[in-house]
Amino acid sequence: MEFKYIIYEKSEGIATITLNRPEALNALSKEVIDEVLQALEDVRNDENIRVVVITGAGEKAFSAGADIKAMKGMTALKARELSAMGGRLCDAIENLEKPVIAAINGFALGGGLELAMACDIRIASENARMGQTEINIGLIPGWGGTQRLTKLIGMTKAKELVFTGKMIDAKTAEQLGLINMAVPPEKFKEAVRQFAAELASRAPVALKVAKALINKGAYISLDSAVALEREGIGVVGSTEDLQEGVSAFMEKRKPVFKGR
Repeated sequence: MEFKYIIYEKSEGIATITLNRPEALNALSKEVIDEVLQALEDVRNDENIRVVVITGAGEKAFSAGADIKAMKGMTALKARELSAMGGRLCDAIENLEKPVIAAINGFALGGGLELAMACDIRIASENARMGQTEINIGLIPGWGGTQRLTKLIGMTKAKELVFTGKMIDAKTAEQLGLINMAVPPEKFKEAVRQFAAELASRAPVALKVAKALINKGAYISLDSAVALEREGIGVVGSTEDLQEGVSAFMEKRKPVFKGR
């Protein structure tokens, strides 16, 4: 597949999607979003891909968010279209049946942070800066940011970040639970690679079911979520991978999961 605004690579069960507009701090234009959606569809259909990594080109930004220049003269209809466009991207990431890692190598602002929050795991370089900065131009987060941020860090801090539009550093983001880990810049790429490789070695069906249960469980009652979990156990319990995992444990060797 050939792309103009992203770089799409596959290696050892890991697909890497790199937002490739460094001159615009990897801003998420319609064209960028369309290409990322195409890449995600390819990932969905490729049984050899176990994990996805999304990152930004260059050293300055993961993504500075939606293309602000495109908002000049924006009408209410255009605003809703912009929200729907980014929402489709974030929903596609969240609903992908494979783990997605956001490798935050620099600024993750506005829609860029919303994209990262839709991912399952967030690893950031210590020089990264994050924020829901929309309020600074008279806007609000429109790609699920008000909701995902609240679920990740709680209402009190979410209101603070959305109301003020301020940026926070990676260490603060880690303390708040916004990201999984902050890594020194010189160790960042290797940390992402190791984490992705670790997930790629896990049982694909178990990962798929676990992701779906955690995502759905966040929006329903505990009783309903636990009932879903029991159904999930039934699905995973019937897999060849479970038998391989048990055999490997008893034989004191590493399991080789095949996604069946």
